[in-house]
Amino acid sequence: MIESKALTGDDLALADVWGVAVHHDRVSLTDAARERMRAAREVVESAAHGTKEHTYGVNTGFGRFVSRSIPEELTEELQLRLLRSHACGVGEPYPNEIVRAAMLLRANALAKGYSGARVVTVELLIECLNHGVLPHVPSRGSVGASGDLAPLAHLALPLIGEGEAWVDGRRLPGAAALEAVGLEPVRLQAKEGLSLVNGTQFMAAFGALGLMRAKRLAKTADIACALSLEALQGSRTSFLPQVHALRPLRGQVDSAANVLHLLEDSAINEAHRWCDKVQDAYSLRCAPQVHGASRDLLDYIDYTVSTELNSATDNPLVLVEDGMLVSNGNFHGQPLAFALDALAMAVAEIADIAERRVERLVNPSLSGGLPAFLTGDGGLNSGFMIPQYVAASLVSENKVLAHPASVDSIPTSAGQEDHVSMGNASGLKAWQVLANAERVLAIELLAGAQAVEFLAPLQPGAGVRAAREFVRSLSPRLRDDRPLSSDIEVVAAAIGDGSLVEAVETEVGELR
Repeated sequence: MIESKALTGDDLALADVWGVAVHHDRVSLTDAARERMRAAREVVESAAHGTKEHTYGVNTGFGRFVSRSIPEELTEELQLRLLRSHACGVGEPYPNEIVRAAMLLRANALAKGYSGARVVTVELLIECLNHGVLPHVPSRGSVGASGDLAPLAHLALPLIGEGEAWVDGRRLPGAAALEAVGLEPVRLQAKEGLSLVNGTQFMAAFGALGLMRAKRLAKTADIACALSLEALQGSRTSFLPQVHALRPLRGQVDSAANVLHLLEDSAINEAHRWCDKVQDAYSLRCAPQVHGASRDLLDYIDYTVSTELNSATDNPLVLVEDGMLVSNGNFHGQPLAFALDALAMAVAEIADIAERRVERLVNPSLSGGLPAFLTGDGGLNSGFMIPQYVAASLVSENKVLAHPASVDSIPTSAGQEDHVSMGNASGLKAWQVLANAERVLAIELLAGAQAVEFLAPLQPGAGVRAAREFVRSLSPRLRDDRPLSSDIEVVAAAIGDGSLVEAVETEVGELR
């Protein structure tokens, strides 16, 4: 069932962004948003046609050309040329869901009524979303201040019948894309081009969608850890709440509670309760501390991104009550750049410790009696030998990608814009780290499901059992060797879309 989101500019949530970007939920404007936009538009019209005072981007040039006056009769031409000049991104396009999220976020920012765009222009942007017109937006070219200029220019071009857009799998010129769904281009008026390109929406799109995936990944990490713990016949005592109350970091406490909950009613755990093993390896015993640290970092990212979803990041901003347009720096992407780099770090560490658990599962020197590489006919079969290689490759790539982009800057516009955030690079890196991490956790789940079955007829805890059964619904047990690429990808997709976590929670209740 397709949902609908009415934009106010003030109450967009992460789940709304996911719904529109991934599930194609419909979008509309509220009447209150239209009224605010009309009031702001009156201020812009006054500045454009009722005064000779210099107003950036309305009757002046852009960037270093800020002091160059533009005559009133060229006001509309100025906005048109702005979009054309800024649309010079290069490289492969952004993922479709990122473009859709950016369209939504730009519409929501304009709906706040601090940018001065006309209602008709924002409604066209929304109708493109609702009718499946997807602008073709190259992913390289933004330095993250003044916001995502080049990507947003590509996003805006189809609104004026230029650029390119995808409709029903066809890449069309902008005008043809609009015509294919019964829409007509708009003619930009004063400040509207600037209102469309000045903002942080591509960075925020990576943040919103990436954070949704990362939260699912954090729960999945606890599930995968519990599965590995059962297979390796590890101890549950490291997860007792009495331990974590002595170091009450929220993420650590929640992660430990999840693992303990997933182990409930475990016959495997009961069978080795009195064994002589004193301590488990760090990748098991310290999982709440590592997973929890990543969870706490996600809380910071959530605060930053959720705030950004409903922020005005235009320049100049229209202060209706004061009747003025104010040059400002809200477009600067540094808050998001930091958050996106933190996202990459948090997710990379979740994958890093998961790969160490995979190693313990497949290594006969560490696995406590499991068959080498989890195959019953080693030598003829290699079993899970190479999936561990793949996990090692992915976490090593993540270590490179986790190097922050946000500490870099390079001056642009002849020194006028002399500090930038590089937040777009942070977003692109975080997106790849997420994909890598989902695949590493998929490998742990596949290996864990294989390993725990060697302990039959003993059964794991209820939550672990639900996870194993879900994995088995996607990937049959590995007996004789077969290519596992598609198995890894399908489980990784189930992690990213939340269906794996949902299956487990259906059985044992909501995890923290």
